[in-house]
Amino acid sequence: MQRIKLAHGSGGAATQELISNVFEKYLSSFLQGFGEDGGIFNVDMGRLAVSTDSYVVSPLFFPGGDIGKLSICGSCNDVAMMGAKPKFLTLGFILEEGLEIETLQKILESMAQEINKNDLKILSADTKVVPKGSVDKIFINSTAIGEIIKPCSVKNLANGDAIILSSPIGAHGGVIFCARNEINLKSDLKSDCRSLFCFLDSLLQTDLNLHALRDATRGGLAAVLNEWANSANCDILIQEDEIKIPKEVGGICEILGLEAYSLANEGAFLLALPKDEAKKALEILHQAGLGDASIIGEIRAKSLSIPRVILQNSWGSMRFLDNPVGELLPRIC
Repeated sequence: MQRIKLAHGSGGAATQELISNVFEKYLSSFLQGFGEDGGIFNVDMGRLAVSTDSYVVSPLFFPGGDIGKLSICGSCNDVAMMGAKPKFLTLGFILEEGLEIETLQKILESMAQEINKNDLKILSADTKVVPKGSVDKIFINSTAIGEIIKPCSVKNLANGDAIILSSPIGAHGGVIFCARNEINLKSDLKSDCRSLFCFLDSLLQTDLNLHALRDATRGGLAAVLNEWANSANCDILIQEDEIKIPKEVGGICEILGLEAYSLANEGAFLLALPKDEAKKALEILHQAGLGDASIIGEIRAKSLSIPRVILQNSWGSMRFLDNPVGELLPRIC
């Protein structure tokens, strides 16, 4: 068995062969409902957070990650941004006829490593095979379920809140740009794709008033800040010099005429909380391994008729940071 065949999606002997020889090798130890169509889990954990997402990134493998790692990190991070510990997953695979089994195995191995790292259990999984040309090799849907530790919501944003950025921005978007054949740029840059709950765990256990968390994925920093400004009907003032941008990302942006603030990230998040608690939160994040975390700005009362995000440089000059328009780069995640 070297490649995926349509028969692997028939539900018969070929399907069972694919499950037994490939999927079970990597995922069976995480399955709650082994041999069943679904898994059972207790709901006495209190409030739960759920997030689902589909992953179609191209190319499948990129420096720092692949579609498998991305599918686990992405959904788990979305749950973590709600102030929850990811605990359970459901997975769906759409496989293209002709996909190499070796490619599938590499993706599953990457997923297994991330699932194990996060101590997750798989409640249910599904595989479908479609004719060649119907999808591009493999698409993955993942749903994460987590236990709320400290609820965080954009509804909690308040005037005077400080805004913390966890890490440098633009790496994932920059990597995918370079990896695309039609662009053909060379760089040592690696995607920041990673699970984020391990960095937030100790922070969520404190009595700090964490108002909102958001990972800056598609649309990057610009999209999140504009969403927050609109949701809270406020201005957001950002100190441009406090935002760390890797020099490789800066070079890519200069060559291609891109805005680093709009590039996708898969391992960077924003945190909003009362200003007098920001320094303590920053210390905890530094201790957790986020040494580049910094306070980059604050929420202010709206100065115009519409909410705006304002960038201020070290000279005091200001400009608006607009919400990204259109699709900067399709199939980024």
